[in-house]
Amino acid sequence: MTEQQRPPRRPTAPDGFVVVDKPAGWTSHDVVGRVRRLAGTRKVGHAGTLDPMATGVLVVGIGRATRLLTYVVGADKAYDATIRLGVGTTTDDAEGEVRAAPGFVGTADDDALRAAVADLTGDIRQVPTTVSAIKVGGKRAYALARAGEEVELKARPVTVGEFTVHGSRPAVAEGSSVPVLDLDVTVVVSSGTYVRALARDLGAALGTAGHLTALRRTRVGGHTLDQARTLEAMEAQADAEGVLATIPMAQAAAADLPVRELTDDEARDLGFGRWVAPSDRPGTVAAVGPDGALIALLEDTRRQGQPLAKPVLVLAPAS
Repeated sequence: MTEQQRPPRRPTAPDGFVVVDKPAGWTSHDVVGRVRRLAGTRKVGHAGTLDPMATGVLVVGIGRATRLLTYVVGADKAYDATIRLGVGTTTDDAEGEVRAAPGFVGTADDDALRAAVADLTGDIRQVPTTVSAIKVGGKRAYALARAGEEVELKARPVTVGEFTVHGSRPAVAEGSSVPVLDLDVTVVVSSGTYVRALARDLGAALGTAGHLTALRRTRVGGHTLDQARTLEAMEAQADAEGVLATIPMAQAAAADLPVRELTDDEARDLGFGRWVAPSDRPGTVAAVGPDGALIALLEDTRRQGQPLAKPVLVLAPAS
């Protein structure tokens, strides 16, 4: 494509977030590439990968808002999913090859199933799925697995805040006579939890195998599916209004962090990177100026024995 044939670059979108309803078959990197074109800037990133099979909430930061993504990545996440009991795959989801098909006959009312779900709820230790992005000896686990190497990952602590079974459907695995049970579930999990691994471990706990056949992320921290737009809707909006609409940084930060309203003097001091009076709140706080703009992120600490709020990220320089 020559320079004359290239489409004109879109106006740069305001710094902020967009919440994308990721389509199936797309990688998170694919979504970032599309948003870069829609936003007219390469300064775009996302807060937490979704597998190509999965759909739903992908939080994307644009411009200076990419610096806020670190504070979203660690937030808890909610999913609606379908778990198939009776068949296991190499990837613990429907994209892998079948590795075991012992079958499963039962219902969601089985005491054993309820007990297994309860055992996988709360603070647990989970072995990540083999085809994860975790590094082993400097290489991604999924790269090693696809190269045919044995990958042994260590269990790590995660929290499953909710694991609810809404319904079940007995079925027969495609292309076979293996009986399976499909469970429709909702899970709320801490960052770093693999829902695919929950499906795998539920099957193992019941003496069979399990994998994920559908996954839709409905929330990341305070960012929900109600806010999400499809890429097609985002493009239509940008075409109609001339620039991609974003969630302003102050509003984006307030979805995940407590907010502190600043005086003019405090906003000015923070713009210079100076420390201010403590917020008297644990963790990170979003500091918003009198004009509603996000000035900085603060954390309470002590300096020379005096309690103060330290700017850990300054987003609005002093004027």
